[in-house]
Amino acid sequence: MYGFSMMKPLLKSIGIETVAPSLLTLSHNMKTVITYGTFDLFHVGHLRLLERARSFGDRLVVAVSSDAFNVGKGKKTIIPYADRAAIVGALKCVDEVIPEETWAQKAEDIRRFNVSTFVMGADWTGKFDELKALCEVIYLPRTDGVSTTELKRTMAIIGQIARQFE
Repeated sequence: MYGFSMMKPLLKSIGIETVAPSLLTLSHNMKTVITYGTFDLFHVGHLRLLERARSFGDRLVVAVSSDAFNVGKGKKTIIPYADRAAIVGALKCVDEVIPEETWAQKAEDIRRFNVSTFVMGADWTGKFDELKALCEVIYLPRTDGVSTTELKRTMAIIGQIARQFE
């Protein structure tokens, strides 16, 4: 059976890419990986994390944090949810994008998508170990030299400098 990522361009061309991911989960041999994130100011660190996550299975589901969920976490995003989800969904390593609405949905998503591996960045190490009862949990190292937090800090500094010349 072909993995969804191989079939994605064909399914998009005939307009059924939103139905096919659910049908493909019926394969008992397919290993599904899931990860979660905000993915604001998408950068190479995000890309590397998603590519590495995908390498642990045949299918990658990415839960992108909704704007409302981010507000609840005290996070301010620059890029709205719909755009962040579209960017992540356009990547060839990503098979399906879903919204992340609550902390508690992870266990439900693991069951719903028959997930074999849950992947997060190393900055979350130990925070989701309770999910080991449901699937393998892997924390991946961050990409050196890039982070959304640093990008936002740099943008704030540039904004302060620019305001001095107004």
